[in-house]
Amino acid sequence: MKNQIEYLLFRFFRFIILNLSLKNAQQLGLKLANIFFIILTRRKQIAVDNLRQAYPEKSDADILIIAKKAFQNFGITIAELLWSPRLTPEVIDQLVKYKNLDLMLNRYKEGKGVLMLSGHFGNWELFALATGFVSKIPCTIIVKTQTNLLVDKIINEHRTLFGNKVVPMELAVREILGSLSKGGVVAMIADQSAPKDSIFVNFFGKQVATFQGPAVFGLRSGAAMQMGIIIRKPDFTYEAIIEEIQTSDLTEYNEANVYELTQRHTAVLEKYIRMYPEQWMWTHRRWKNIK
Repeated sequence: MKNQIEYLLFRFFRFIILNLSLKNAQQLGLKLANIFFIILTRRKQIAVDNLRQAYPEKSDADILIIAKKAFQNFGITIAELLWSPRLTPEVIDQLVKYKNLDLMLNRYKEGKGVLMLSGHFGNWELFALATGFVSKIPCTIIVKTQTNLLVDKIINEHRTLFGNKVVPMELAVREILGSLSKGGVVAMIADQSAPKDSIFVNFFGKQVATFQGPAVFGLRSGAAMQMGIIIRKPDFTYEAIIEEIQTSDLTEYNEANVYELTQRHTAVLEKYIRMYPEQWMWTHRRWKNIK
């Protein structure tokens, strides 16, 4: 019954969003986020605690400002995702400007596969959607299955509007290696907290448990590794940036190289979070397991 109610509410909200202009949908997402910032006290506290871990030098007032803006970023992201069936080539062209898409295109032409990492930053959903569309290269997107499978089905329908393929995280290993071996592009999020038995790398000055999967897949396949970042600008348009993760000196698959590559891609993501802290999702317990 709970899932059915959630599903109906989700469908109702989606219906409203789809009947608004993009600008109005974005504004609605922002306004609802302001409400949820007040009522979702547990998530708000997680965001504040995380920000204190990352920025011990900042005042409580500054931390609250960043936390609220991060809620707003997430609200806008959800609204844009639900509005995505109305995306057209003209809208995408106006909405997202790429700084260096050639980095991905050139690596793709080499035929060794591209592992495109990102974080819960800006509108990460739009990055995958737009990149697959603009590049004309369908991406295999690794996703976490939502608890409510009815809602999960709709979200995945939106993610695959322009030819991208969605693979649940629990079934991902064979799909990732298979796609990379065929020279494909695999997109995955690489910023979540990992179990205590994972490797620990530096993130905001602390040694935190981090999933080693991306480095393992990259080293085993020989695929290029890149970081895709999409930055929301004040007018709600985006700049998409692709940055190469250096791997040419890591020619062997071993424990040391897995650690080094994990540290490298984590450092690139941290760089952008420090530049735009309000655009990262601080409501996940990233510092749950630290040394």
